[in-house]
Amino acid sequence: MIQPIKWKGDHILILDQTKLPEHEKYLICRDVESVIDAINRLAVRGAPALGVIAAMAVALEAGNIKTDSFREFYQKFTHTCSRIFKTRPTAVNIDWALERLKYIVLKNRSKGIHKLKKLLVQEADSIYREDIATNKLIGQQGKEIIPDGASVLTYCNAGSLATAGYGTALGVIRAAAESGKKVFVVACETRPLLQGARLTAWELKKDRIPFTLITDSTAGYYMKRKGAGLVIVGADRIALNGDTANKIGSYMMAVLAKMHGIPFYVAAPLSTIDQNIKSGADIPIEERSAREITHIGKQRIAPEGVTVWNPAFDVVPARYITGIITQKGIIRPPFKRNIQKALAGC
Repeated sequence: MIQPIKWKGDHILILDQTKLPEHEKYLICRDVESVIDAINRLAVRGAPALGVIAAMAVALEAGNIKTDSFREFYQKFTHTCSRIFKTRPTAVNIDWALERLKYIVLKNRSKGIHKLKKLLVQEADSIYREDIATNKLIGQQGKEIIPDGASVLTYCNAGSLATAGYGTALGVIRAAAESGKKVFVVACETRPLLQGARLTAWELKKDRIPFTLITDSTAGYYMKRKGAGLVIVGADRIALNGDTANKIGSYMMAVLAKMHGIPFYVAAPLSTIDQNIKSGADIPIEERSAREITHIGKQRIAPEGVTVWNPAFDVVPARYITGIITQKGIIRPPFKRNIQKALAGC
């Protein structure tokens, strides 16, 4: 299994996704500054992976705090949490993981700073291990919806690279293939950073799962000419009504799937559901550098001085979603009621 994140006690290893597919190189992160830089550069990305790396970074930085005062420790600890939280505002798993760490600190505040540091490391490790286990459960829950011999269209990268390991949308595909089903994947290139072409294709090739790569603008024509059994994507944040934020272009894929009568599924852990947001209208959408549109690598492809609008995500309205594949099962419409039922069982 691909391991994009490795915890080494006094440092974190991050598989640098900006170097893929040409080079498999791990970054060595010994402090929060290097982790923040990795997140901002998209060396590590994907909502579940960001939750894991956020927890590890905070635990790592907490180990460097030199004080016996809980008040001073907590002040520095929450400052680190705040800095990590601001890196990727759409990915709710960051906040989810940080809230778990805050709970551990406050619950055990009387046990001393040394003990708190150990507990933070243990909790970060638990979040890491839980994510892999959760992704495998998502795969088992979702593999049943993939018919033997089906073609599955996916968007962006929701595989091992977007998680601690195994993946969400690609985890479902991987589980179906492991069960003996013949699966053919249609991977969209995914502008602006070509995460489908660079990352999803890299993972599928490593797993020897047959696939073809298409441009984003080919998806509708592919559906019309060749069809697809279903579409599966990941998610960075899901509202309580089922509206789902995912990589920019997911909304387009959902509309096209609806037009062609193709089921559209979202695969994500329950931690990606934001219980404080009622609808997609309230999901914060990150906007990124114009350079991601005007350049490929160091090569400029657009005229100097052009105006660029570069939202990193869009929101798929719940009415276009057939089901949300979670570790507890597939949530189907009506989403408002059934999401609450799924969360109540956690």
